[in-house]
Amino acid sequence: MSDTAEFSIRPGGPADAPAVADLHATSWRTAYAGIVPAAALGDGLAEERQVLWAIRLEADYGEPAATPELLLAERADGELVGFVYLVPQPDGRVLVDNLHVRPGLTGGGIGAALLAAARDWTARTHAGAPLFLEVLRDNHRAVAFYERAGAVRTRVGTGVFPGGGELPEYEYTWARP
Repeated sequence: MSDTAEFSIRPGGPADAPAVADLHATSWRTAYAGIVPAAALGDGLAEERQVLWAIRLEADYGEPAATPELLLAERADGELVGFVYLVPQPDGRVLVDNLHVRPGLTGGGIGAALLAAARDWTARTHAGAPLFLEVLRDNHRAVAFYERAGAVRTRVGTGVFPGGGELPEYEYTWARP
């Protein structure tokens, strides 16, 4: 797979959990190799992501304003090529908890389309609340992507990974649209 071909974006749900988990694990292993502790990318990653996404997508979050949104980018044949997961926060902001594009398809507009859809969803459902995310400092490709997309670095911190690994990270924010 080396082309991005046409894709569309749609809301996801519980039935999408296996495909999202698979892409999530695959993306982590590619994007984070050599950055995060090897234990965080090891044999149990795929299974852990399966459990995580099943729980996330089947949970009842109560109020619609508190309910996360999963947006999927997929080809006409149903192949998942990317996703973004948005989580409303108590402070009124919306967290981009995950934004992943299938390895081999990055740089072709999928991530930018998902980010635009995330900003549109936030503007419609959360009165244009600020959108933010956390990214590992050494994930240079992602940092450059978010900066090109107009995000402003708003915090420097530390990310904690399974097994207790800690790595420097940045927070990036997009102001209200």
